[in-house]
Amino acid sequence: MMLEGPSFTDLHAVVDEVWTTFLGPEDPLLPALPDTGPGEGVTWSAATSVSGAWNGVVTVEIPDLVAQTATERMLGVAPGEALSTEDVADAVGELVNMIGGNVKSLMPGPSALSLPLVARGTIASPSDLTEVSHLDLTWAGSPLRVSVLARRDAPVHTLDQRESA
Repeated sequence: MMLEGPSFTDLHAVVDEVWTTFLGPEDPLLPALPDTGPGEGVTWSAATSVSGAWNGVVTVEIPDLVAQTATERMLGVAPGEALSTEDVADAVGELVNMIGGNVKSLMPGPSALSLPLVARGTIASPSDLTEVSHLDLTWAGSPLRVSVLARRDAPVHTLDQRESA
């Protein structure tokens, strides 16, 4: 038995679609080595909560270079152009918001999505959450991690129960 959350395949499809839509197909997301995580120098993280019929949190952890490049592409500014910290925070927040909204749509509803929380550094996870899936990826040569956490007291379903629902 496992905590309910999106499958690895569903999470990968959601992240790939959001990433390509917002940042373009020029630099595709590629698999990273298993369990390498986002690596040294993670300087941006963002989280958004889903609450209702399913309760969980979606997080994104990216190094500063990915955050800067993503912001440039999302805002349509030239590479190397000065960006404010607020611009980068908004872009990272928008990425987690779009990924979180798509994860929410995969889970039982009705549920609501919180506003994103963005930080320079790593956001600590609440102690009542357990990771149910994650992706370790690379983009333009830099690592990133997307995780989905669910409440420990969330409904537990076996595969047979999920398929018959």
